[in-house]
Amino acid sequence: MMIKETSLRRDPDLRGELAFLARGCDFVLPSRFKKRLKSFQQTQIQNKPEKKPGTPLPPPATFASSARPLSPVPHVNNVVNATLSINIPRFYFPEGLPDACSNHEQTLSRIETAFMDIEDQKADIYEMGKIAKVCGCPLYWKTPMFRAAGGERTGFVSAQSFIAMWRKLLSNHHDDASKFICLLAKPSCSYLEQDDFVPLLQDVVDTHPGLTFLKDAPEFHSRYITTVIQRIFYTVNRSWSGKITATEIRKSNFLQTLALLEEEEDINQITDYFSYEHFYVIYCKFWELDSDHDLYISQADLSRYNDQASSNRIIERIFSGAVTRGKTVQKEGRMSYADFVWFLISEEDKRNPTSIEYWFRCMDVDGDGVLSMYELEYFYEEQCERMEAMGIEPLPFHDLLCQMLDLVKPANDGKITLRDLKRCRMAHIFYDTFFNLEKYLDHEQRDPFAVQKDVENDSPEPSDWDRFAAEEYETLVAEESAQAQFQEGSFEDYETEEPASPSEIGNKGNKIVTSSLSEKCGKLQSVDEE
Repeated sequence: MMIKETSLRRDPDLRGELAFLARGCDFVLPSRFKKRLKSFQQTQIQNKPEKKPGTPLPPPATFASSARPLSPVPHVNNVVNATLSINIPRFYFPEGLPDACSNHEQTLSRIETAFMDIEDQKADIYEMGKIAKVCGCPLYWKTPMFRAAGGERTGFVSAQSFIAMWRKLLSNHHDDASKFICLLAKPSCSYLEQDDFVPLLQDVVDTHPGLTFLKDAPEFHSRYITTVIQRIFYTVNRSWSGKITATEIRKSNFLQTLALLEEEEDINQITDYFSYEHFYVIYCKFWELDSDHDLYISQADLSRYNDQASSNRIIERIFSGAVTRGKTVQKEGRMSYADFVWFLISEEDKRNPTSIEYWFRCMDVDGDGVLSMYELEYFYEEQCERMEAMGIEPLPFHDLLCQMLDLVKPANDGKITLRDLKRCRMAHIFYDTFFNLEKYLDHEQRDPFAVQKDVENDSPEPSDWDRFAAEEYETLVAEESAQAQFQEGSFEDYETEEPASPSEIGNKGNKIVTSSLSEKCGKLQSVDEE
């Protein structure tokens, strides 16, 4: 659009709109521009002096081809951009939204007063619990706070060093997730790795009333800590990066669950992350498969889980490195206890978002982010062979494929994505169909209306993993109790005595569990020393 009128170019409002049009901005409407242009022309006609008769017309304005415009477009753009940037408020706060109402000096004054009540104004790890409460933090933040203030080197924290550390923390970090990362992470790191959680969890093992029975089995602490760390990363680290960020902490329930440890004496009531019963189930399952007790299991060992319910092809995919960390699994063909934790939870709770991602990675053989019909047929072939060996006539793949596509309802025909499986809420049935024969047959025999009812039920219920862990724990404790009493020669008395109360069963179970696992850990410790 060429405009040769000098007066038109000098109009500041119209000039700005012309600049926007030249840049292709969407928010300058053509109707608005036409209306402004018409108004400008009318104003020019009204202000134009009346021409007298005989007055010659003024010569047309001419411009040299090399002459610059009177008002360069870049200059207009800069002015407009500067104006717009002033009106955009800040919306990204990686360290949390600052609270203008908080009084940091008042908090620091309370901390200083609390140190006055401590001898020599030097707090050890136990006194740090009181300081944590004064700071408004949960009790089990005390170890990260103690270490961040330099207490690990000297065995105590002075008032000056702690106040200096806490003042810097308050000025740079404004929410609990950001503060927790800063206290627990390594220097200059904005994320948490697995070994960063060890001091905090060791403090939980040493001081929580629900774990006092573990004091007699110190060699067993590392197994429990490893299990809790893997469960934390399984739930919180949604990016699978091995590094937990403040954003992931904010989106999870970890800090809320950590605060519950202070209020709940029975740690088994906290089923997320810290339950000792869940740990006992996981470790016993691993112990049954680890025939040589070297804390590693082979592909043949893993295939024995649950009476070889999982197919060999899916186990091969697990050992290919699709869902495991490090190169030990790929090079030596051995799975560590930490990787087994991920496998067991994913196997027993295929509704979990991490579990859905876990098995999707295994089934995506070519790694293109899509489950093709070829990949589905590849895993279903082994299922057919196993059913034929059991005398069961398998469903033809074409018919099964129609069922699975109706089940998942993928957005694109012939391609099943991770989003499709998460959206359909039937991923557990889909996965079991292709690589877990026992659960597949259970689904086939179950009432389809009951399955649909489970999908539509949004009420808070225990997860598949919680139900599995509770059932297995009762079974394991009963087996250990029967075996212990049989060895003591009182098996007949055990059958005739009256049932014990739940509290007695719990205390007795803990003692039996501790003694049983202590024997196992003693063997493992000797293996480690060798």
